[in-house]
Amino acid sequence: MILFLVLGVCCFGVAVAATINVIGARRLRTSERLATIHEYGYAAEANRSTAVLREQTDGNALSGLVTGVGNLVARRVKSVSDEEVRAELMQAGLYNMSPRTLLGYRVFAALLLPVAAGFLLGTASPLRLAMTILMFPAGWILPLTLVRRKARKRLGEIDRRLPDLIDLLTVMVEAGLGFLAATRMAAEQFKPPLSDELRLMLQEQTMGLALEDALGNLAKRCDTPAMKSFVRSMANGERMGISTGQIMRNLSHEMRLRRRRAAEERAQKAPIRMLFPLVFMIFPAMFVVLLAPGLITLIHTF
Repeated sequence: MILFLVLGVCCFGVAVAATINVIGARRLRTSERLATIHEYGYAAEANRSTAVLREQTDGNALSGLVTGVGNLVARRVKSVSDEEVRAELMQAGLYNMSPRTLLGYRVFAALLLPVAAGFLLGTASPLRLAMTILMFPAGWILPLTLVRRKARKRLGEIDRRLPDLIDLLTVMVEAGLGFLAATRMAAEQFKPPLSDELRLMLQEQTMGLALEDALGNLAKRCDTPAMKSFVRSMANGERMGISTGQIMRNLSHEMRLRRRRAAEERAQKAPIRMLFPLVFMIFPAMFVVLLAPGLITLIHTF
């Protein structure tokens, strides 16, 4: 009981400190933004801007609280790398979530999971104490694990759709379209997440970023062997002036071989993955069905 009382006091203190921090930071940002608007001669828009900011603040109150907690922890825990976490968030498609927000979710999960486990297990016991202690690292790891799992699933989907994209780009480029125009049309034919990454790359290029740099950012967001090969081939072709159609055709052939090798690799892993259900689930049932009648007969005979 004392342990849960201490945890409750800690959670309340962290929540109060984070709320004060978030309110102060948001008021400062609002004042700075309104001052900037006034300096540029748009003072008439001030009331509208304030209303929009207030609406965004009310809608993202929980996210702001979590981000404030993440900021408090990040100031004291210097070992947390924002760049690595930001790369994982981008790979998972969570562009609107900052590393500090994810850190705040990890803190809340590490504090709330032990409390929830303690209430669910009921009376005090060694099992309850052990589960409560184990929930601390589990809550700290769980949000990051979910992000990484989503990133792996998303990158796998992009890797699976990439050969089809290259085939479509090959046809369009050989029909006379430029690479950017073909990419823009191809992005409309695919579903997320591949279409989102293509549109983001085109948006960066439209805003003035060089094509090679936009492709490099695409490779950083989608860190897979197939995407790296695609980006490297297109960047080299753009730099050396090689025919894009020929590059696409060679790349399409390479992607097909890569997909075939991946399928063969998964097929070779299938017997090993089937071993566990065979030994622990299927074989015992078969033994019961085949040997039970004989054992019953022997029992009645002797």
